[in-house]
Amino acid sequence: MPVGAGSGSLITRGAAARGMDVTVAASRVAGRARAPPSKSYTHRAVLAAGYGAGETLVRSPLRSADTRRTTAAVEAFGGTVADAENDAVRVTGFGGRPATPDDVVDCGNSGTTTRLVTAAGALCDGLAVLTGDASLRSRPHGPLLEAVSDLGGRAESTRRNGQAPLVVGEAVTGGTVELPGDVSSQFVTALLMAGAVTDEGVRVDLTTALKSAPYVEVTLELLDDFGVDARETAAGYAVDGGQAYEAATYDVPGDFSSLSYLLAAGAVAADEAVVVEGARESAQGDTAVVDVAERMGAAVEWDRAAGELRVERAPLSGVEVSVADTPDLLPTVAVLGAVADGDTHIVDAEHVRYKETDRVSAMAGELAAMGAAVTEREDALTVHGGETTLRGARVDGRGDHRVVMALAVAGLVAEGETTIAGAEHVDVSFPGFFETLAGLGADVTAD
Repeated sequence: MPVGAGSGSLITRGAAARGMDVTVAASRVAGRARAPPSKSYTHRAVLAAGYGAGETLVRSPLRSADTRRTTAAVEAFGGTVADAENDAVRVTGFGGRPATPDDVVDCGNSGTTTRLVTAAGALCDGLAVLTGDASLRSRPHGPLLEAVSDLGGRAESTRRNGQAPLVVGEAVTGGTVELPGDVSSQFVTALLMAGAVTDEGVRVDLTTALKSAPYVEVTLELLDDFGVDARETAAGYAVDGGQAYEAATYDVPGDFSSLSYLLAAGAVAADEAVVVEGARESAQGDTAVVDVAERMGAAVEWDRAAGELRVERAPLSGVEVSVADTPDLLPTVAVLGAVADGDTHIVDAEHVRYKETDRVSAMAGELAAMGAAVTEREDALTVHGGETTLRGARVDGRGDHRVVMALAVAGLVAEGETTIAGAEHVDVSFPGFFETLAGLGADVTAD
């Protein structure tokens, strides 16, 4: 089934349930496209509005599989979320004290939902049970569970391995906790968001350097927009208790993680310019993709006032890129590296192995299947672009939306056709990705 710009949503509920292949043929792209709203901001905005006592109109939220899980969690805690006019949702909050859910909270494949909701559920007088799919049930939450326990709540893994299913509750009161910073910045975000409505507040002292620090900056920015004061300290972060979440409206910015695939498509396959709308400045660390592309030689212009990125194809050269603060960019940078001349070294990447899949291994394996020369280490991935000629192949998206989208970009410049298994997973963060790619002129077919 060819995918056209006006074909509507390629991924139907049935396709998502049974799995879907998408084939991308070597193509040139051009035109205008809009980045989807930010997944990170949408999760936080919906939950922040849920913590409030009144109504908040969240405008331009991302409507995806992951964010629907956070929406469902807010409703499980006693809030309501309803569609409103002009692409918005109206959230009525639970007033800082979530009700004990009537049923298990299913977080699906959303690690962000699980971590944020773990801290929210710890505020319940009773107990909340959180679970998700097989991938989510393999991800680590142990440090967050220990922190909740140290704050006076109950927090357990049913299998006693730090992984979901999780049981949390018994109304944490706040206090000071120590937390490693090199597992997930979402642990810090979860505790700060919940800590604002505790009696004592929460102070998080980090025992190791914080990875993905810009995501905590996103949290601090959003909390300020909701009238909540949280701050960085000499040892970590802190938020005072007894605060109230209040915002009549909140506008979700565009998502630079998702935008990175459109930028990369233009950098490797645009004979005429690709213009990406929705590139508004924010605290998102993944704005770094613009700098990375420019350092590699891409022809990129960012009109910050208009919120637009313009990119054209140009010869690329390998560079070294640290993903310590930007783990979601590894798949994009790996694909750019496969097209570039010379070596692209992606370093500080060990924590990228603990996402929806091990993204270091996934990109190494699938790019190799397409003819790329790669070297994988525990905390790094090197793509030898000068030794690479990408060829179409059947590749596996590994159940990971970011791997799927990155491989689709690689397919634009691979000889022949590239078929990506598990393409339905783009619904996690960019539901219209393949339609958007087709709208730019890519040859995309759903099987």
